[in-house]
Amino acid sequence: MTDLIGDPVPGSAATPWEPPLAGTELEHLLGMLERQRATFRWKADGLDHAGLTTRIGSSALTIGGLLKHLALVEDQTFFLKMTGDSPGGPWDPEVWDADPEWEFTTAAGDSPDWLYGLYDSKVARARQRLAETIADGGIDQPSATADDKGTRASVRRLVCDLIEEYGRHTGHADLLREAVDGRVGEDPPPGWRPVS
Repeated sequence: MTDLIGDPVPGSAATPWEPPLAGTELEHLLGMLERQRATFRWKADGLDHAGLTTRIGSSALTIGGLLKHLALVEDQTFFLKMTGDSPGGPWDPEVWDADPEWEFTTAAGDSPDWLYGLYDSKVARARQRLAETIADGGIDQPSATADDKGTRASVRRLVCDLIEEYGRHTGHADLLREAVDGRVGEDPPPGWRPVS
């Protein structure tokens, strides 16, 4: 389990990504997000350029593309959707309009160090921004995202959507990683920390 800014909670240093067995609803929700992030990062960890660009079947998905995509989704969720602020670089809305799959299609040209650094920095920044938002109004406060009737989504809804996004792409990463080197498993092993 981690606190709101991602620091390990005492007593759970071997598996800081695990939600509490008995906690508050907020602790469980944030714990589920952290477990999804950690599981995805473990599935993506330690690969060279060839591993990050491996494809299976007719799919164009790669682990490198997923790293870049989820970095973008973290920024979109906790900047554009939560507050209406621009997340800044390397994202360019004009590029998105020309190529909606830009983060997927360009990842093959990025180095492993850059992709891992991008993903890790965006998660750390999103974690901090969410902690500050919750401390300054709670998880049920309205976000900047609204439907066509003007009903604004709560920050809780954004977190739930992000958990769903991670669930989908962690499943993709399961298949891709097994094809790369046979790594399988549901959760990172106790004591795991990223090597890349």
